[in-house]
Amino acid sequence: MLAACPPPAPALQCLPRSAAGHEIAIEIAREGEFVSVRASAELEANPRIAWEVLTDYDHLAEFIPDVRSSRVLRRNSEGVLVEQKGEFSFLFFRQPIEVTMAVSEDPPRRIVARAVAGDMKDMEGSYELQASEAGMKLVYSGRFVPGFFVPPLIGMPIVRRSLERRFRAMVQEIERRDALARIKPRP
Repeated sequence: MLAACPPPAPALQCLPRSAAGHEIAIEIAREGEFVSVRASAELEANPRIAWEVLTDYDHLAEFIPDVRSSRVLRRNSEGVLVEQKGEFSFLFFRQPIEVTMAVSEDPPRRIVARAVAGDMKDMEGSYELQASEAGMKLVYSGRFVPGFFVPPLIGMPIVRRSLERRFRAMVQEIERRDALARIKPRP
């Protein structure tokens, strides 16, 4: 996975559905040593609730698969420093991951994170909330180079499965909290 590769391979795409049946689009592609990922879903949820879920760093491990812990190390005017521990896993392959990310927030539209320490050689990603006919569109895009060996034949399936599971869990948590808010109005 870390070796130089020929021109980018065609993107792998997956179209699973969230709990409410919304289509989730997943794309991954190799670009040299980088793996590029993109996931998106149309939601009928309140954007304020989506923002609350996306920025609930201290509780991500409660609803995102393969994340064992997530905690804010520091929050100031320059942004948020978040430490996460978890793993990439697929069949027999398990790789523990630790990463510290510098996160900048542009409420209520965009979150940008980049790795500043940990097991990734390079990692950057962003979440965006966009207006859409359904209400809103949640888009995640990122690029990374792992700092550990990933078996070449299963590398891309590991990334696709991990991204799909984590993004689906994020969408489901947004939908769950939005449904609760509709039942029980906030004061």
